[in-house]
Amino acid sequence: MILDPREAAHRAASDAERVAWVDEQDRPLGGLPRAELRERGLISRGTFILLFNSVGQLCVHRRTLSKALYPGYWDVAAGGMVQEGEDYALSAARELEEELGIAGVPLQEHGRFFFDEPGNRLWGAVYSAVSDAPLRLQPEEVLEARFMSLDEAQALESCCPDSLKALRLYLASL
Repeated sequence: MILDPREAAHRAASDAERVAWVDEQDRPLGGLPRAELRERGLISRGTFILLFNSVGQLCVHRRTLSKALYPGYWDVAAGGMVQEGEDYALSAARELEEELGIAGVPLQEHGRFFFDEPGNRLWGAVYSAVSDAPLRLQPEEVLEARFMSLDEAQALESCCPDSLKALRLYLASL
């Protein structure tokens, strides 16, 4: 696969980024480069932010082809890895602004879950937010985004399994 040079540079920087390393009980063990955690099958922390508009539609986006996990998949949550020394809430606010350009909105936490799949082992914290502000997509990570009903979002094919688990946790918390 030939990547856009900007996406390739972003992917290399992302792989080298030091992210939180935790155990199976979500206790901090330090930080390691993202790619090393993935390759060694270690556990990291991630955030999942479900962004709704004021009429209750969920923002879904399609991931770029340069993503290490689930390239080109639909994603029902903005989010990403918690950086070394960062807490879940700070990570969630940062990721929502980076990926979708939404800042300064209240985030409501809905709980945490453990996701365990080869190449993707993490503790995830689920948040929701409501905003009608225009989206500003991060081109290195997001190909397109749109708002749709929860039923439509859950019926998407090729959707990230970790964010679908986050959505199920959110729905169970209502």
